[in-house]
Amino acid sequence: MTESFYMIMALLRKEMLTIFKDPSSRALLIVPPIIQAFLFGYVATFDLKEVHYAFNDRCHCEASRELRAEINGSGFFVERPVSGGNSMDSYVDAMNREEILVIVSVDENFEKKVKNGGEARVQVLLDGRNSTTAGTAGGYLSQIISRYSEKKGLMSAPFRLEYRPLYNLNSITRWNILPALIATLSLIQVIMLSALSVARERERGTFEQLLVTPLTQMQILAGKAIPPIIVGLGQSSFILLVALFWFRVPFAGNILSLYFGLLLFTCACVGYGLSISAFSANMQQAMLYAFVLLVPLALLSGLMTPIANMPDIWQYMTWLNPLRYAIDFARRVYLEGAGIPELWYDLLPLGLISVITLSFAGWMFRHHVV
Repeated sequence: MTESFYMIMALLRKEMLTIFKDPSSRALLIVPPIIQAFLFGYVATFDLKEVHYAFNDRCHCEASRELRAEINGSGFFVERPVSGGNSMDSYVDAMNREEILVIVSVDENFEKKVKNGGEARVQVLLDGRNSTTAGTAGGYLSQIISRYSEKKGLMSAPFRLEYRPLYNLNSITRWNILPALIATLSLIQVIMLSALSVARERERGTFEQLLVTPLTQMQILAGKAIPPIIVGLGQSSFILLVALFWFRVPFAGNILSLYFGLLLFTCACVGYGLSISAFSANMQQAMLYAFVLLVPLALLSGLMTPIANMPDIWQYMTWLNPLRYAIDFARRVYLEGAGIPELWYDLLPLGLISVITLSFAGWMFRHHVV
C-alpha cells in the first residue's frame, strides 16, 4: 500500500509540474476563470435596468398623462424623443433603428373610457428581434398598467393573483446564473486538461514508456485524473467566493454537500476527458474532440434554456450530460439549501458516469495504443 501510494504521488508530481511549469499554461488556468466569473456575473443577466420607449399619445388628456407619468416613474422605462414627428410611422422607424425597444400607444377615446370605467385599451409594441429582453420589458409594463387600471377601477377582475418567487424573492437573474457557473466554468478546463494529458505524452513518445513502468492501470488512471480534479475544484472554489463575497448572492446550503457533488461532477468530466485522450493520437486531435464535446454539453445543460422545452430526443440525450446534474444540484444547494438526501437523483447519475467513463479510459490506456 505504501509503495503504491508513493508511486501515485510520483506520477502526480510529474503531472502537476507539466501543468504548472509553463507560464502560458498557468495563465490559461488562472486568467479565464477570473474574466468569465465577472463577465457572466455582470453581463449574463436578463434583469432590466433601463428600457428606452416612446409614448404615442393620441388622446392628449389627463388620463394619458397620468399613465405616462406612471411608466416614467417606474425606474425601468426611459422615454426617448423620436425624430420625424409623433406619427406611428416615426416610432416604428425609431424601433427599426434600435433607438427604442417599446412603443406604448393610447387612442383618442382613452380618457372617455377611463372616466366611464370601460375597457380603455393600451397598445404595446415590442421589438421582437430581441425577444427575451422585449418579453421581460413587456412583463414589467404589464404590471405598471395593471396598477394604473386598479387605481382607476377599470374592468377589475373578481380575483387578484399574487406572485412570490421562492428562493429568489426579487427574481434576480444573477442569483440563478452564478450558482450554475460554479460547475460550468470549471467544465472547460477540466475536460481540456484531462484530454491533453495522455495525448501530450503520445505526441512526445513517452506514453509507451509509462505503460511499461511498474505502475498498474489504476495507478496510471489515478495519476492522470487527480490533477485535473484538483484544478477543477480550485476553479469552482474561486467562482463560489466571487458569488459569495463580490456579488453577495446568499448561500443557503451546506458547503460539504456542495463539494461532494462538485467532486463527483469533476470526476465525471475527467472521465470524459481521459476517454477523449485515449482515442487521440496527438494534442491537436484531443483539442478538436474536446471542443466538439463541449458545445453540446453546454447547450444541453439547462444553463440558459429549460431542458423541458427541448424535443424529447434531446431531453434523453441530457441524461449523459454531467453538467445537467451539476447545475441542478449547485442551484438547489446554493439557493434552496438542499442536502445530499434530496439530491440523490443528481448525485447517483454523476457517480455512474464517473465510474463508467474512468473505467473505460483506464481500459483504453492498456488496450488501445494509437
